[in-house]
Parts: sequence; structure tokens; C-alpha cells
Amino acid sequence: MISTASSFVEGEWLESDRSKVDIINPYSGEKIGVQYLATKDDVERALAASYQGKKEVKKISSNHRAKILQKAAFLLADRKEAFAKLLSTELGKPLKNTLDEVDRSIETLELSAEEAKRLYGETLPGDVSSRGTNTMASTYRVPIGVVAAITPFNAPLNLVCHKIGPAFAGGNVTILKPAPQTTLIATALLQLLLEAGFPKQAVHMILGGVEAGQQIVSDDRVNVISFTGGIVASKNIASLAGIKKQLYELGGNAATIVHEDADLTRAAAQCARTGYSNSGQSCISVQRIYVHEKVIEEFTQKLVSEVAKLQVGDPLDPATDVGTLVNDEAADRIMLWIDEAVKLGAEILHGAEKRGASVVPTVLKNPPKKAKVVCEEVFGPIVSVIPYAQLDEAVSEADNSSFGLQVGIFTNKIDLAYQVANDMEVGGVIINGTSNFRLDHWPYGGVKHSGIGREGPRYAVQELTESKMIVLRLD
Repeated sequence: MISTASSFVEGEWLESDRSKVDIINPYSGEKIGVQYLATKDDVERALAASYQGKKEVKKISSNHRAKILQKAAFLLADRKEAFAKLLSTELGKPLKNTLDEVDRSIETLELSAEEAKRLYGETLPGDVSSRGTNTMASTYRVPIGVVAAITPFNAPLNLVCHKIGPAFAGGNVTILKPAPQTTLIATALLQLLLEAGFPKQAVHMILGGVEAGQQIVSDDRVNVISFTGGIVASKNIASLAGIKKQLYELGGNAATIVHEDADLTRAAAQCARTGYSNSGQSCISVQRIYVHEKVIEEFTQKLVSEVAKLQVGDPLDPATDVGTLVNDEAADRIMLWIDEAVKLGAEILHGAEKRGASVVPTVLKNPPKKAKVVCEEVFGPIVSVIPYAQLDEAVSEADNSSFGLQVGIFTNKIDLAYQVANDMEVGGVIINGTSNFRLDHWPYGGVKHSGIGREGPRYAVQELTESKMIVLRLD
């Protein structure tokens, strides 16, 4: 596929006379392409074009927007393997995971197409009030205007679809700023969207670093910021944004509880599979597993056995389960966190070996609360197993975090499961599954430092449109 990534503004790909950066395959270390970085003038041009174009995009009928999104889904399905290989090459994510990501992206575009036809309002009689005799109000969902969409590297295709799909379904213009590590896949998707019929006024893309993002989010012509990424960046955005709507899907250090009555074989298999997919680079990836002390030895043996089966290697090999981290620096950080946990008393049960930008799936036993692998977001292939004696203790420890995205619990006692679900301060609870389970049509998001707002096309369209009321007064 493509080997050049560049910004896109007003229907023009911006390359000449701009700084460029090599794009490196994290597995092989080879140069696979080049990206051209936007200038300040490019960003200003995108902002001006978005502001000018929002009225034109608003005029596009819901039916036509739905057809464009549906065609985009069809084109992506037709090119599934090519997009999956590009994802694996640029990010180091195993092919079995990138094929799944493309499937999810197709579904996200299809769901967005459906939501374009569901911008419902309601009628409100006025005579509920003594002052409202002979009045009627109607509400309508209307576009919010210009959406600044800033996306991360870990799911660079599907998360872009989760921004652009609902934004266009709601009749908005999007300024996309994808992660600098995954600009080839963003460029390929944008080319596909244009082929599907996206108007040039409806989407612009800016490639660049922090400065470009700051210029976008601080501009008053932007109506809403939809950001997926880390807490440090989100605080920086919030300090610059001013009075505009802000949606944040941030991080987590997700916990899963394995109670004494759980199906340990099932729990161990799911924790192994969902703790290391994409090398643990997911905000709901299994990070902390709290296991009842009566079954911790048996569970740990089963978990290590399952983890040992995972194949680490070439992301393009269909047999590979674990590829690379996003770059070599990320792998170095993971090794430092493992070393810290061991110095503080954790026991290595498996892994803790660096191979280039890959880290062998690592299982740690009983790291202390102050270890980074427990109290911060790992975003890497480390899972920690921690014992508990009482369920209340496990819930308290799992909840003892500045994050609150998703948790999982394995138990055969439904009353206990719902007790945990009600007690936990998180956005989602998975019963008899791990924290790392998400369907793209469900509401997704967290509380505390895990974010504000919900994604999933139905919920995102609500966030990216506004309610307008029109009142009719009769004689």
C-alpha cells in the first residue's frame, strides 16, 4: 500500500517544501515510508476551511451521509487484508489482531451510517405550564460544527473510525490529528473515505506533534475536542481549550477479580489472551489480577501455562500472538518497570525478556501497591497477580486507582457479581470476562481520570450533536 503520509486540507495533499520524518517498522527497524509534517500555516488553513465548510456539510442529507459511510465500510471490507498488513507493518501489531481491528472498523463505519438516520427529537406540549397554552415545542439534533479529533497509535484505524464516523453521521466537519507513529494507516483510511464520497469540506488531516495539536485545540473555531490518549496530554488540552465541549477517552490500569468459586481454567485462558494482545497496549488490557488466596496457586499455574503458549515474533506471521511495542523506547520503559517491581519484592513467573522492540509476556506475582506496574498504567505486556482474602478487600484494591475505565470479575455467584458491579467506580464491569472486552456499538468510556463522555457510534453522535428547540405559538 502507501509509503507516504501527508496532511490533507481543502482537498489537497500537502507535501512539497515541508519537513519530513522517516517511518520505521518497529519489528525490522527498516524504513517503510515518510511523513510530511504540517506547518503552522497548514493548521491555520485547515481551521479556516473547517469553519467555512461546516454550513455546507450541514446541508448534506442524512440519507446521503449514511450512503457515504456505508460505501466506506464496503470498500474497507474489500481491502481488509491490505489494511491489516499495513497496520502490522507500521505498528508491530500481530496480523491476527489487525485483521480483527479492520473488522471492527468496518462495523464502526456501518454503525455510524445507521446512526446518521437516527437523529431523533421529540415534541413537547406547552400547556403543561399555565403560561404555555396554545404552544408546542419541537427538539432537533443539529451538528455541533467543527470536531477536532485526536487519536492514539494503539488502535489507529478503529479509533479514527470512532471519531470520523459519528462526526460525519451527525453532519460535522472533522479536523483529524492522528498519532505521529501511525500516519500511514490514517492516510490510507482518508484516501478510502474520499473514494467513498466524503466531501473535501467534511474532513481535513494534520500531521504533526504537540505544537500542531495545541494550535488546533486552542482555536475558538473548533466546537468540540474528541481526544483519545494519555492523562498528561488531556490536562494540557484542557488548559488550552477554553469554553468548548471536550470529550476524553483516557487511560486505565484495569483490574480483573478471580473469586474462589470461579472457573479457573476459563479465567486463566481469557486473562492470558487479553493481557497481552497488542503487547498490552490497550487502556483496558488486563493489568492487575486479584485472585482469592484459596485458589491463587492453581490459578497462577494455569495462567503461566497459557502465557507460555503465546508466540512472540514477526507481526506479519499469522501464528504470532505478540508482536512489538510501538518502538524500542517503549520496550525499554517496560523493562525498567519490571526491574522496579522486582526490587520492591515482586516475583517473576514468566517473561521479563526484551527482544528488540518486543517484550516477552511477563507475569509478576504480588508486586506492592507502590510499584508502577500496580498504581500506574503499564501499556505493555505485564500482568500482575495479587492475592486477596475477602472480596471487599479485592474490590477496594481494584478501585484504589485514579483511573476508572473497566473491570472484570470471574465468579459463579451472580449476587456477588452484581455487588461488585454496583460498588466499583468504573465505566463498565464485565461479569465472567476480563476488563478487556468491548463491542463497538456499546457505550465505552470511564470515570475519574479515565475520561469524560462515551464512545460507540450511537453515543458519540449524541455527544457530537446539539439539541435545538423550535417553539410554535398559536393564536
